[in-house]
Amino acid sequence: MSTNGTDRQLDEKNIDGPKPVNFIREIIDEDLKMNKNSGRVHTRFPPEPNGYLHIGHAKSICLNFGIARDYYGLCNLRFDDTNPSKEELEYVESIKEDVRWLGFEWQDREYYASDYFQQLYDYAISLIKKGKAYVCDLTGEEIREYRGTLTQPGKESPYRNRIVEENLDLFTRMRNGEFPDGLRTLRAKIDMTSPNVNMRDPIMYRILRATHHRTGDNWCIYPMYDWAHGQSDSIEGITHSICTLEFEDHRPLYDWFIEQLGIHHPQQIEFARLNLSYTVMSKRRLLQLVEEGHVTGWNDPRMPTITGLRRRGYTPESLLHFADRIGVAKRENMIDVALLEDSLRNDLNKRAMRVMAVLRPLKVIIDNYPDTVEELDAVNNPEDPAMGSRKIPFSREIYIEQDDFREVPPNKYFRLSPGNEVRLRYAYIIKCVKVVKDDKTGEIVEVHCTYDPETKSGSSQSQRKVKGTIHWVSVNQALNAEVRLYDRLFSVEDPGGDDWKNSLNKNSLEILNNCRLEINLAGAKPENRYQFERLGYFCVDYDSSIERPIFNRTVSLRDTWAKIEKS
Repeated sequence: MSTNGTDRQLDEKNIDGPKPVNFIREIIDEDLKMNKNSGRVHTRFPPEPNGYLHIGHAKSICLNFGIARDYYGLCNLRFDDTNPSKEELEYVESIKEDVRWLGFEWQDREYYASDYFQQLYDYAISLIKKGKAYVCDLTGEEIREYRGTLTQPGKESPYRNRIVEENLDLFTRMRNGEFPDGLRTLRAKIDMTSPNVNMRDPIMYRILRATHHRTGDNWCIYPMYDWAHGQSDSIEGITHSICTLEFEDHRPLYDWFIEQLGIHHPQQIEFARLNLSYTVMSKRRLLQLVEEGHVTGWNDPRMPTITGLRRRGYTPESLLHFADRIGVAKRENMIDVALLEDSLRNDLNKRAMRVMAVLRPLKVIIDNYPDTVEELDAVNNPEDPAMGSRKIPFSREIYIEQDDFREVPPNKYFRLSPGNEVRLRYAYIIKCVKVVKDDKTGEIVEVHCTYDPETKSGSSQSQRKVKGTIHWVSVNQALNAEVRLYDRLFSVEDPGGDDWKNSLNKNSLEILNNCRLEINLAGAKPENRYQFERLGYFCVDYDSSIERPIFNRTVSLRDTWAKIEKS
C-alpha cells in the first residue's frame, strides 16, 4: 500500500482559503502536533457495493476526500464487498462514477475487502491458535438466543471451549467446503457478559456458497463486515477511520481484533449520519422502492441517490456546498431538505441560462400585430453579464400560461384579463379585447389582444409601465416538449416506522406532454440546466431525443412547501 505520501491527492484549486472547522479536524490537528502516524493523514471512503450511493454518502465522500485534500494526505476508495449475495458489479461501477462526478479522484488507490480475503483468513487462523476464536455449531436462531439482551447477559455456547486443534481442523474444513451453508460459524471468544452486545462472541465467518463478483467461487466462507472492516483499514495504513454514529458501539470490537493481532491501529472517529426530511436514507428501504415499482429505478429523480439527484439537475457544486453548510455533528438530527434545495438554487442562479417555456399553453392572437416574425433581444443570465444575450422570435400568435389569464380575475390579479394590460417579457404591452371559448365545453381556447407598438421592451420610447409581466413563446417557432414536474417523494417530514410507505407522496410526479419551449432549446443535451423564467429550474433528462426533448423540474424558484405548510 502507498502510505508514504508521495502520491499526493491534491487539488490546487482547493488548497488555499479557509478550511471547515469541526471536531474531526480538531482531532487531526492535535494528532499532527503530536506527530502521530509520523505526520500522515490517510482516510478512506468504504462503501458496500449493495446499492447506489445517496446524499448521505455524498456527505461522507466530501468529508473523507476533503480531509485528505486539505491535509495533503491520501484517501482510498475501498469497497467492503463481504456479502456476495447482495453485491453487484453494477453497484461498484455506479459508486465510482458518483465519486468522480462529485469531483474526487483516488488515483491508484482502488481497493476491495476481497483483496484481503486470504490475509483475513490467515488473521483468523492466528486468533484460533491464540485461543481467541472458535468454531460454533449453534444455528443462527440459537446464537441470537444465547446472546442475551441489552439488560441481560448472554450465555456461552456449548462449543466455546473446543481445543485449538479441533477449531483449526473444523475451520480448515469450512474453508474447503466440507459443510453445508449455515452449519457452522467462526466466532471470536470475547465476553458473553459484556454490556456491549457486539462483544458477545461475534461471528467472524459464515459458510455461504455464493459467487462473488471478483473472486468467483474461490471462497465458500465469507468474513462478516465487523471482522473485515477494521482489519482492511489496518492493512491499508489508514490513520483516521471516519464512520457514522451507528458504528460507535462497534469500535470496542474493532479495537479488540486489532489489539489481539498486534497490527497497525487506525483511529476510529464517529460523526452523525445525514437524516434528511421528506425522504428515507436506508439503502434497504430505497431498494424496496425500486423493487416494488414505487419509483422507476435507482436513478429516479425523486430518489435521494446521487445518480437520481444528478438526473434531476443537481450540480456537484450544490452538493458540496450543502455538505459544507450542514457541517459535521456528533449528535443525530434532522436536516431540512429545504437547505439542500436552497444550495441548489444558489448555484443554479449563477450558472443557469434563462429561457422562456410555457407548460400549460393558452393561445393568444395579437390582432393588430403584422404577419411577420420579429427577433427580440433577451438576457441569458442577469447574474452573469458574460453569458451575453440571445435572439428570440416574436409573432402575431403566441402561447402564454393558462394561469396567466383569468376571465374573472381575483383581487390583486395583475396578469392578463379582459380589458387589462400586461407586459410580455422582452416584448410589448398587450391588452385583452376578446375571449374565444369552445362551444361544447365552455373552455377558453384562445384570447385576442392588441399591442402597443410604442412599448417595445428596452426601447427609448417605452415609458409606460404596467404592474404585470408574463412569459410567452411564439406559436410557430416553439419547441414541443415533455416536462416532468417532480416533487418530494414523501408527504411527511419523517417517513419512519413500519408504515413508512403509506407516506409516499401520490403527487410526486406530474407529466405534461404538450409544453411549448423557446426554440433556442432545440439541441439541448442531457444534464443541460436552465431556469424557465417564473417557473423554476429544469434539466434535460437522459430519455430526451432531438424529436422529443424531456425536461425534469429540478427545483422551484422558491420553497413552495413552506407556503403550503403555513396555509
